[in-house]
Amino acid sequence: MKLLLVFAALLTPAGLLMAADGVTFVPHDKMSDALAKGATVATASDLKVSGSHRSGPGKVEVHEKETDVIYVIDGTATFVTGGKMMGGKVSSPGQMLGEDIKGGETRQLVKGDVIVVPAGTPHWFKEVPTTVNYYVVKVLKP
Repeated sequence: MKLLLVFAALLTPAGLLMAADGVTFVPHDKMSDALAKGATVATASDLKVSGSHRSGPGKVEVHEKETDVIYVIDGTATFVTGGKMMGGKVSSPGQMLGEDIKGGETRQLVKGDVIVVPAGTPHWFKEVPTTVNYYVVKVLKP
């Protein structure tokens, strides 16, 4: 019990609190900060939850062991999935970044859209006309 209280005390300054039942609560102000700055707000052995903000395009990404569940909060973006990553380089274990996708499917993402990108699938925020804010739940494979 003392260990749980110490752990809770360590998390409280960050605004996060894990209850005895394993539930993690992220208050709206901390989530707003995460959306504005891009930050991970919760992790477990099989998932990670982040808020993200983009004001321009990104790199092509491939995650070997992470399925991305993306929920658009506001803004718009041109999002490409599938095809073949061009110019890909390992950026960290199980992660690659590239410059382009050949082939693939292009979608216009808008507020309220959800897209699930399976592990191993190239994906790319190709165009962001103004800004886009979104939650990402990364489901991790063992």
